[in-house]
Amino acid sequence: MEGVSVVWLRSQYLLVGGITRLLMTQLARARAGEVTDAMERIAKRERVEPEFVRQQVANGQAVIPANEHHESLDPMIIGREFATKVNANIGNSDESSDLDGELEKLHTAVHYGADTVMDLSTGSDLDRIRTANVEHSPVPIGTVPIYEAVKRAGNAADITHELLLDVIEKQARQGVDYMTIHAGVLMEHLPLTDGRKTGIVSRGGSILAQWIEENGMENPLYAKFDAICEMIHDHDVTISLGDGLRPGCLADASDEAQFAELDTLGALTQRAWEHDVQVMVEGPGHVPMNEIAENVERQQSVCNGAPFYVLGPLVTDVAPGYDHITSAIGATEAARSGAAMLCYVTPKEHLGLPEQEDVREGLAAYRIAAHAGDVATGREGARDWDDALSEARYEFDWNEQFRLALDPERAKAYHDQTLPGDNYKEARFCSMCGVEFCSMRIDQDARGVEDGEMEAIDDDTDLENSAAAAVNRPPTMTHRSTASNGEQPAEHGETETGAEDSDPTSPRAE
Repeated sequence: MEGVSVVWLRSQYLLVGGITRLLMTQLARARAGEVTDAMERIAKRERVEPEFVRQQVANGQAVIPANEHHESLDPMIIGREFATKVNANIGNSDESSDLDGELEKLHTAVHYGADTVMDLSTGSDLDRIRTANVEHSPVPIGTVPIYEAVKRAGNAADITHELLLDVIEKQARQGVDYMTIHAGVLMEHLPLTDGRKTGIVSRGGSILAQWIEENGMENPLYAKFDAICEMIHDHDVTISLGDGLRPGCLADASDEAQFAELDTLGALTQRAWEHDVQVMVEGPGHVPMNEIAENVERQQSVCNGAPFYVLGPLVTDVAPGYDHITSAIGATEAARSGAAMLCYVTPKEHLGLPEQEDVREGLAAYRIAAHAGDVATGREGARDWDDALSEARYEFDWNEQFRLALDPERAKAYHDQTLPGDNYKEARFCSMCGVEFCSMRIDQDARGVEDGEMEAIDDDTDLENSAAAAVNRPPTMTHRSTASNGEQPAEHGETETGAEDSDPTSPRAE
């Protein structure tokens, strides 16, 4: 087994109940040359060869967040050579939401196209909510263990190393697929934040900064990083290296504190890889448009191509209530520049806990950003979806337009507000221009003139055989989950324009 490390050899066996059993992470198996079942499934969804998936995972350029305890999971991949993914944050607080409410948010997130979901709950019933999310979610579930550690300790200063490890191990056993670990916030970095306008805006980063200040010791997540890697390796949990010193406003973007932490994250990426643990790296939240590409390129260089997972970035600070828009603009540029996953921002950002409609709005904005990024980078087949919808639009095939829309229900509802009758589904106009001034009708009529100068347009994009990945195809079904009382959640089911899919746990059809 030439080239295989001693660490890799040791990592293959785990003592359970006195019996040594074989256990390999997706990364270890990829390095050993194995194409796993998860890789086969991902290859089908991404429309690539399974061997390509294996190579990307083996090189650390992509991750497959897939805890062995997450039985309802439909495997997916995060990496710059694959379709850009979108994460949706949900979670409760002491002021809002309960178990049923969180399951409804989960359902809404997957229904509207979330590729992963992070449970950022900080309120009550943390274990019940986390367990229910894992049980019902077909997409990977992420968490931030430091939140639960604070809840259990009572305050940040009283967190112990043992408590942190206990929380991380418990969440791994519950089936969490990836965890944000803010191990890059070091004691030496904290003075670098003194000149900022908004200080430390990451919840995890601020908690750890307080712990460091009050205990006079190094970040416990950094101090115990190797122990954390060994622990989560046994469940194949992916580490998402948190950006605890990310900028919280444009004025603080690309500063010394942010990049000092990034350098530490680059070193931690290498250490995690030595344990055969999959790693992605989280990125900044507020960055001027002209600095986004530089930020992505810097992360890719410092972290040796590990997938970049960015929040936004928000390109302006002046639009509370519309930050799903300010951030989607930045997210599009980040995706074009090589970010692998975008963490959505909802209209409630900076203002309050998102509810179901906020989740829908945030996901719509970010699905657009991710798709636009894939089109801009020339992702194979990505534009076929756009072309198919454009052809339906030109042909006034309204039902096909609705079916192909990113949010079919919204598209149909807006059309029907002014022209609700079935007869208008075949009309050669909408209420924007009316029949007399519809440019496409005028163009069609002009092209229909015998012996005219312009030829008739007759295009037909074959979406069925397109090379586009699943996330760059029209949504064809909704997520079906079971509420905590065992009943189907109200007002959720197949969309009127959607088609039935054979796999009830799959968020998107092939």
